[in-house]
Amino acid sequence: MVTELNCVTDVVAAQDLIEQSGLAFEDGFDDLVGVFENNELVAVGARAGNILKMFAVEPAHRSGDLLGELVTNLVNRGFSAGFDPLFVYTKPEYATSFEALNFSLLASHEQVALLEYGKGLKHWLASLRPLVRPGHNGAVVMNCNPFTLGHRHLVESAARQVDNLYLFVVREDNSVFPFEVRERLVRAGVATIPNVQVLDTSHYAVSNITFPAYFLDEHNPVAVIQMELDLNLFAAQIAPFFVITRRFAGTEPYCDVTGGYNEAMKRVLPAYGIEVVEIERKRSDQAAISASQVRALLARGQFGALAELVPATTLDFLCSAEAAPIREGLQRNRGRH
Repeated sequence: MVTELNCVTDVVAAQDLIEQSGLAFEDGFDDLVGVFENNELVAVGARAGNILKMFAVEPAHRSGDLLGELVTNLVNRGFSAGFDPLFVYTKPEYATSFEALNFSLLASHEQVALLEYGKGLKHWLASLRPLVRPGHNGAVVMNCNPFTLGHRHLVESAARQVDNLYLFVVREDNSVFPFEVRERLVRAGVATIPNVQVLDTSHYAVSNITFPAYFLDEHNPVAVIQMELDLNLFAAQIAPFFVITRRFAGTEPYCDVTGGYNEAMKRVLPAYGIEVVEIERKRSDQAAISASQVRALLARGQFGALAELVPATTLDFLCSAEAAPIREGLQRNRGRH
């Protein structure tokens, strides 16, 4: 029977079993559950938000149904908490065990596989089918925190090179500008470019699921693995659906993570038949325009200088009463995102 692990002794036993299985024990979980036999913990698993993780089963019990019991318990807990779909990372050699439990493989890397359970990628793509257009199509993925003339230049340049351009806006709300605002400013900023379709990334590109290091420390050692996993998912699942054969990005002189992601695109995407096109950043006063530069000026209240860096639609928002909480937040904390 699956039991919730709450007491310190049980948590320590779970940590020992997880680490003996060659996995890292991670704090910050919402649920930690296990199975005991003769008062000994023989199987353990955890959930943090919509991610299932830290599954470990004693070698002598791996041929039984303990993994399935843990997964079923944690899936039910996740659904009850309002999460659907749920995701799991595992070693590639264990992916088939989760597929047997009705998980779908999203992407695989030499060191890790990502799977999901529930209304996931297929459901998301089906909802976007009306946006699919035939032709020689391209894509760009942007956070736009906020939308700048640099972003506009990249979109205009890319749109001229394809029949249809899909502009994916990062949906995760880990940025100073909330997703709803970022998407609205993007739509306003590209409204005059007729062959651009704006949509969000959901969980499936540059998200807390596929690429959490994007939102964390620039020197996170697992960032490269996450970049390549994120790109494998895009190339194998998203690009074919939208008939995307080109992925565009701006050159990156400032951010090591984004620069590394551009290099990862060049390594990963051509193997899937997707050309990577880097477009030189638009410049202002001899410097490449960046969203971080816009945020710094906004924090200092230098609205006059912003007019050289953002479209009128973005500037109107930045000067508005609606943006006051964002301006105040920037004055308190000037993070990378």
